[in-house]
Amino acid sequence: MTKRELSQLYYLNREIEQEKRRLGELEAAAQNISPKITGLPHVGGISDKTAIAAEIADCKAIIEGKIKASIAEYNRLNRYIAGVNDCLMRQILSLRYINGFSWAAVALHIGGGNTADGVRVAHDRFLHQ
Repeated sequence: MTKRELSQLYYLNREIEQEKRRLGELEAAAQNISPKITGLPHVGGISDKTAIAAEIADCKAIIEGKIKASIAEYNRLNRYIAGVNDCLMRQILSLRYINGFSWAAVALHIGGGNTADGVRVAHDRFLHQ
């Protein structure tokens, strides 16, 4: 598996957070709390509320789809990591790609005098075997 494939869960979760922020903007606009909405043309009147309601529904559907994809990706990563024979590498992969930790945080959680560069290099060597 490549770094790009391993990183998909992280990026899916970031997309979900972006869509949730967008949903919050849309819901605020629907309640006339904040007229600033990114990505929507500014129109006045009842059609504006209808357009916002449609955008809210679309945004919710997008979030739901991405959450389902995230769950599937999470399960796929866990199956891959469970199949790795090296206990230390399983920890590194899990902390990095499941938990989304930085290399420094991975090294800290593993302990044993490991450094961020040390766990990253071990990870890179493992993936290039």
